[in-house]
Amino acid sequence: MTLRASLFGCVAAMSVAGTAFAYAPDTSLRPEPRPGSGVVAPKVAVRFDAKIRPKPRPTTQNQATAPMVSLARTASHAVFGDPALTRSLRPMPRPKQQYLQAAAPLATALPTPKPAGRKGSICGVKAIKGQALSSIPGKLSGCGVSKPMRVTAVSGVRLSQGAIMDCTTAKALNSWVQNGVFPAVGRLGGGPAELKVVAHYSCRTRNNKPGAKISEHGRGRAVDIAGVTLKNGAFLSVLKGWRDPVQGKALKAMHASACGPFGTVLGPNSDKYHKDHLHLDTAKYRSGSYCR
Repeated sequence: MTLRASLFGCVAAMSVAGTAFAYAPDTSLRPEPRPGSGVVAPKVAVRFDAKIRPKPRPTTQNQATAPMVSLARTASHAVFGDPALTRSLRPMPRPKQQYLQAAAPLATALPTPKPAGRKGSICGVKAIKGQALSSIPGKLSGCGVSKPMRVTAVSGVRLSQGAIMDCTTAKALNSWVQNGVFPAVGRLGGGPAELKVVAHYSCRTRNNKPGAKISEHGRGRAVDIAGVTLKNGAFLSVLKGWRDPVQGKALKAMHASACGPFGTVLGPNSDKYHKDHLHLDTAKYRSGSYCR
């Protein structure tokens, strides 16, 4: 076959193919049925412009109104009664209060801070714990404290209440506890844990008598101790234990050791005003400490 004849054959084939593709069939091509089956293959029309889309999913409203399965009906009817059949089983929302608590600042969960007076040392002595206060003016002439301190503990022994006094009195109290209270108590009850304070700063006259001189309590120089609580919980009471064989020995030793650190020491043997406590103040006398 010559080159010219080959080219002519290719052109003719392309012309026939183009004509075939230009006129597409109206029906899809199906395999011919087997001979003898008697089945005539149906002709399916090809719809080139058909928009075949999946059906949309049911909306939320449709779901809410759709009937529930019989198992859900049976369970909800047993638990909630007939009204529950009209709604799906959903968890109930939490109360608003719980949401508010969850959104509350974390600062509310924090522990309450201790009073500032229990942290710091005052009067230049590490063993004296408390807090410096603003100056206290006196309501009566002779009262008031220029540099008051609220003492909460001395030498590891706490005070039953924060006692207001000046630094001179605070130092005397600390010295008395170290050198007098601890040796007097010894190992009794595990040692001293707390001083029972019944009076400290108070702008008043001596023994509250009208026309009397201003008490050392009114100057922040005095503190009254009614007893000592031991570590095992026992209480050495000045009122009840002064004449007790065991308590009295320790209490009288404390009374005697206070003479020196304090200028005035008064106890049950002094007068009727001091039967239930030890009065300790830092008043100065030319003749030395006054102890009764």
